Amino acid sequence: MEQDVNQVAEARPAAGAAADPPTGTEGVFSGAYRALTVGVILSVGMVAFESLGVATVLPDIARRLDGLGAYGWGLSALMLANIIGTVLAGRSADRHGPGRAMAVGAAVFAVGCAVAGAAASWPLFLLGRALQGLGVGAVMSMAYTVIGLAYPERLRARMFALLSSAWTVPSLIGPVIAGTLAEHAGWRGVFLLMLPLIAVAAALTLPVLRRLGRTRATAPAAPAGPWWKSPLAAGVLLTAGTALLLQALLLKNLALLIPLAVLGVAVAVPSLRRVTPAGTLGLRAGVGAGIGIRFLLCAVYFGSEAFLPLGLQELRDVSPAMAGLGLSAGAITWVLGSAYQARTDGRGRGCGRTGSVTLGFAVLLAGVVIMALAVLVTAIPALIAVAGWAVGGIGMGIAFNAATTDTLEQTPAGQQGLVSGSLQLAQTLATGLIAGLGGAAIAMAHHHGSTTEAALVCTFALTAALALAGVLLSRRLRPAPASAR
Repeated sequence: MEQDVNQVAEARPAAGAAADPPTGTEGVFSGAYRALTVGVILSVGMVAFESLGVATVLPDIARRLDGLGAYGWGLSALMLANIIGTVLAGRSADRHGPGRAMAVGAAVFAVGCAVAGAAASWPLFLLGRALQGLGVGAVMSMAYTVIGLAYPERLRARMFALLSSAWTVPSLIGPVIAGTLAEHAGWRGVFLLMLPLIAVAAALTLPVLRRLGRTRATAPAAPAGPWWKSPLAAGVLLTAGTALLLQALLLKNLALLIPLAVLGVAVAVPSLRRVTPAGTLGLRAGVGAGIGIRFLLCAVYFGSEAFLPLGLQELRDVSPAMAGLGLSAGAITWVLGSAYQARTDGRGRGCGRTGSVTLGFAVLLAGVVIMALAVLVTAIPALIAVAGWAVGGIGMGIAFNAATTDTLEQTPAGQQGLVSGSLQLAQTLATGLIAGLGGAAIAMAHHHGSTTEAALVCTFALTAALALAGVLLSRRLRPAPASAR
C-alpha cells in the first residue's frame, strides 16, 4: 500500500521483458507466470507483515532486552540500512540482472530475522534489524523491477494492483497476529515465522529471475567521476551521517553529543543534496516541494505510528494485540482515504490535488492530536487512540496519493527515475529519522530523571508541528502560474 507507490511509475519495458503472447489470453496466474507471481506477492507480503508486526511487539522486545533507552534504533536501524540495500540492489540488477540481487537480498533478510529472533541483547537485536533492512531494500526494489522485465505490458497494471493488495492485507492483520503471537509464544516467534516464508518466496521467484537479463539493454557505462561522488557513495554517506546524528543524541555527555551531532548533519545534508533533484532541500515549488511533502507526510504518519504501541503498552497497560489494533485501523482507513481521493481527483487536477494535500495534512494533524491525548491522558479511554489513528489514516490516504500523483505528473522527461527514487528515499529517511529522534527523546528523558511519558509528549508535539507545517507548505505542490508571479 504505502510502500513504493511511487515505484509503480518507474516501471518501463526493459531488455529481457517478456513479449505479449500471440493470443493475448494469458494472465498473471497462467502457467508461464504463476510461480513468479505468487513468489513476488509473497515477497512483498512478508515484508509488510514484518514491518508492522515488529512495530507492534517492539515495546516488549525493548523491555526484555533492556533497550528502551535506544528504542528508536529498533526502527531506524532497519530504515537506514534499507537505503543502502535499495541502492546496492539497483546497481547489481543493472550489471547482473535481478536474480542475484533478489537472492542476496532474501538471504540477508533471512539472516537478519534469525539474528534478531535469537538476540540475547539489544545491540545484537539491532544488528539483526540492520541486516533485515539491507534485505528489505533489495527485495522490495527487485519486486517492482521484475514486473518490467518478466511481464508483458498488458499484465503489468494487474501485477501492480496485486502488489498493492500484498502490502495492504498484511498491514491489516499483521499487527494483531504479531501481538497475539507475542502474547502466547513470545516475541521471537514473530521473526522465526518469517524464515519459511522467505524460503518459499525464494524458491518460487529465483528460478525465473536467473533467466532474465540486466535491467538495461546495454552494459552500464563506467562512472563519469571518482567513486566518492557516485550515487552509491552519497547514499552510504547519507545513511552514515544520519546514523551518527541519531547515535549522538543518545549520549549524556554534551561535550560529545554536540560535535558528533553537528558532524552527522554536515555529512548527511550535502549527501542528501546529491541524491535528490535540484530544489528539493529548498522546497522549490513543484517537484522539489513534492518530495519535501512526501518527507513531511511520512515523518508525521510513520513517526507517530512508531510510538503508538509503546505509549499504549507502557503508559496505558494495553496488551500487544490490542495495541496492534491501532496500526491496523490506520492501514484500513488509509485505503479509504486513498479511495476518496481517487474519486475526487478528476475534479480539479493540480488545484484539486493541492487542496487534497492540505485537507489530508489537516485530518492527519487531527488524528495525531486525538491519538496522543488518548495515550497520554488517563481520563480518556485508551482505545480512543485507535479511533484517533483511524482518523490519521484517512488524512494520510488523501494526502499521500494526491501529492505523489501530482509530483510525478510534473516530473520532467528523463528524470522519472530520479524523482521516483527521491520520493522513496524521502519516505525511508523520514521514517528512520523521526523514529530515531523519538528514541533520543526517551533517552534524554531517562538521562535527566524524567519519564517516558514526557518523551512521548515531545515526540507527538514534533509530529503535530510537522503536520501543521505540511498544511502551510502544501500550496507549493504546484508552481504559481506565470501570470500570478
